[in-house]
Amino acid sequence: MLTKPKFPSVQFSFQSELKKRVNAYFAEQAKKKTGNWKLYLKTAILALSFIGIYTTLVFFTPGIFISIVLAIMLGINVAAIGFNVMHDGSHGSYSKHSFVNQLAASSLDFLGASSFMWKIKHNVIHHTYTNIEGFDDDIDIKPWMRMTLTQKKHFLHRFQHIYFILLYALLYIFWVGFTDFKKYFSGKIADMPIQKMSWKDHSGFWASKVSFLFFFILLPVYMTGVLPYLLGFFIMMFSTGIFISMVFQLAHTVEDLEFPEPNIATNNMEDEWAIHQVKTTANFATKNKILTWLFGGLNFQIEHHLFPKVSHVHYPELSKIVKKTAADFGITYNEFPRMYQAIWAHILLLKRVGAAA
Repeated sequence: MLTKPKFPSVQFSFQSELKKRVNAYFAEQAKKKTGNWKLYLKTAILALSFIGIYTTLVFFTPGIFISIVLAIMLGINVAAIGFNVMHDGSHGSYSKHSFVNQLAASSLDFLGASSFMWKIKHNVIHHTYTNIEGFDDDIDIKPWMRMTLTQKKHFLHRFQHIYFILLYALLYIFWVGFTDFKKYFSGKIADMPIQKMSWKDHSGFWASKVSFLFFFILLPVYMTGVLPYLLGFFIMMFSTGIFISMVFQLAHTVEDLEFPEPNIATNNMEDEWAIHQVKTTANFATKNKILTWLFGGLNFQIEHHLFPKVSHVHYPELSKIVKKTAADFGITYNEFPRMYQAIWAHILLLKRVGAAA
């Protein structure tokens, strides 16, 4: 088992100064760090959209062209619920009330994936050990893809910048049907053991799978028939997988970002935690209000990693503070003005790492 890396403590740190400035902002503006009416309205829109599209596809089953369009929309809607509702809820930033946060986080269970596993994988491991090989599960796509130069190279990796989109399309199916179970039965995420599960955790895990089995397999098959169901199911799942994959990969696996390793002798990281987050994270398309709305502010990924307990509705304003503080400390703030630029930077990284020795 790998020993967890340690981040150095710094007396006058980037993190402490940044925290002071952000706290001052919320105090001056008299704002709460959790969600507001904009987030709750968005939740209602996404929930009603899901119900409307799902009901139309399953109970009315329109013609094939309209069904394909609706299946794509449903896939994007599922991802958007994850980005906006589940994500804030799992971080405790959706509401000041813990039971509301838990309810928002459990939307993932309804959609078939385990919120328990997600919180450990994402909140604890990914947010702490971002882009560190052996710890960050998000860059552990072995053996299909090689995301860092420290990972073992296989022949197929030289083509990963071409076939990556096919793997991303399979992400959600793989997540719901395999990786959750792998984590559950192995008791590990990447190379790190997970905490002991209570009876409530076990019940929640299996409830998520039963929910998916009923709402996304049995009921649609019964109402539409096998062949129409399979077409709609895979289109929806592929849309969700690509949407989720691209948003998270563009935030951490693009050119110019770092994949730091701990010191072999001391197991210490070079930078304090907050600087590590900035060096391993990038923003993209932050001026695009439509994408920001749809992505749940995850195109402001730097702000999210530095302040995960602050709701994404505040990220546009926080980005001004973070950018200024980073400049004051001489830290590079990685940002792509357009989404296509981030996608290209991701492809270049895949090509370079896939070809390197």
